[in-house]
Amino acid sequence: MQVTGKITRDSLMTLEAYSKFRKQHKAEVMAHRQLRSVRLGEHINLQFESETSIRYQIQEMLRIEKIFEEEGIEQEIEAYAPLMPDGSNWKATMLIEYPDVNERKRELARLIGVEDRTFVEVEGHARVYAIADEDMDRENEEKTSAVHFVRFELTPAMCAAVKAGASVKLGCDHTNYPAHTTVPPEALASLASDLR
Repeated sequence: MQVTGKITRDSLMTLEAYSKFRKQHKAEVMAHRQLRSVRLGEHINLQFESETSIRYQIQEMLRIEKIFEEEGIEQEIEAYAPLMPDGSNWKATMLIEYPDVNERKRELARLIGVEDRTFVEVEGHARVYAIADEDMDRENEEKTSAVHFVRFELTPAMCAAVKAGASVKLGCDHTNYPAHTTVPPEALASLASDLR
């Protein structure tokens, strides 16, 4: 899978080429996604996106939907490309996970606004709170969604600190979900590669 810095129709594989690639490289892509997955407490998982993960998602959608026409390909790129980090930020899919349906329903009602209270904190710098769901609102007065798309916008000094080896905490200060963790070194090394 070619990493180019920008996903265009011409940089994507044909369905036939992707089918061959997928058989040989799916395990590598899954390992990449797992590396960039950070658990925050027991029930929140942040899947930090990258060009590799977004390119894979687009190719999967094209494969599943059997999309090969130009207009359909462009629509998939438009839907997913905004989730790719652009050098000064990290973008993540935030999953709120409760296996039990009743517990999930109850907790999603208690966690309204949790996506806005999630933050990253680069060692020596102020917290940066998530900018959530820029494409559409994912909560109402009764509950929040189990899936959110979040962006953490970093200053140039924060980017430089991360690239120089500063540690990074991931946290949430929502009243009903206080949690924090240090981003593991392997995950942080991958996240650092997103920054310029």
